[in-house]
Amino acid sequence: MNLRDLQSGFIHYLLDEPSTVPQAVHGEAEAGLAVYHNAYRSQLVDCLKDSYERLWAWLGDDGFEAAARHHIALNPPHSWTLGDYGHGFAATIATLYPDDPEVTEIAALDWALRRAFDGPDAAAFDLSRLAQVDWDEAVITFVPTLDLLPVKTNCGAIWNAIAAGQDVPGAAMLPAPGWVRVWRVALQPHFTTIEQAEVDAIRLAASGLSFARLCDRLAQDMGMDSAVEAAGRYLASWVQDGLIADIR
Repeated sequence: MNLRDLQSGFIHYLLDEPSTVPQAVHGEAEAGLAVYHNAYRSQLVDCLKDSYERLWAWLGDDGFEAAARHHIALNPPHSWTLGDYGHGFAATIATLYPDDPEVTEIAALDWALRRAFDGPDAAAFDLSRLAQVDWDEAVITFVPTLDLLPVKTNCGAIWNAIAAGQDVPGAAMLPAPGWVRVWRVALQPHFTTIEQAEVDAIRLAASGLSFARLCDRLAQDMGMDSAVEAAGRYLASWVQDGLIADIR
């Protein structure tokens, strides 16, 4: 057996795929091989638990470990850091729990918050500069950790209750599909549930549209008076929440 075959066989062995490696070692080497076999999965399960703490709490030890091992078998690490290993786990959860959408949404929220924590730094907009802004020409730049997640369940309420150690509500569908806004302030990730109109406004602003043109676009859907009121409300929320990095 050459080195390449040995390396390939070792990977197959770790992934529980057909391999000639177990037959090629004996005695103490065989015991050592078993240690690697067990440690490989254990480390990756622990990595997923670290990134998906609320999902772990929701599914319980056995349910989470079963889902994690299923994911590990299909998705070997592909990055230089295990911090990236949780990528795609929410998609695996969706295939395992097709009739329980809250499970997938809790997973997606866990991952979005972890990505926000690990994301690029950006100072929030200095409120003292607001008076200098020309709102006819102003273009908003959001912090790079901003993410928007579509939701149709009360995953946010479940996540918050688990995090706070409170009584966790049962899963329930929202009256209408909604969105969760995720971002980071300093070192603390945050999320909040928002309406479709705010998602539209964020996307328009992020596209480089000026604030004045954003109001015009919103007015096409809700009328000018309502659009101006809504845009002002959204802007106040974005500034207060530390969602804006710059207004230029």
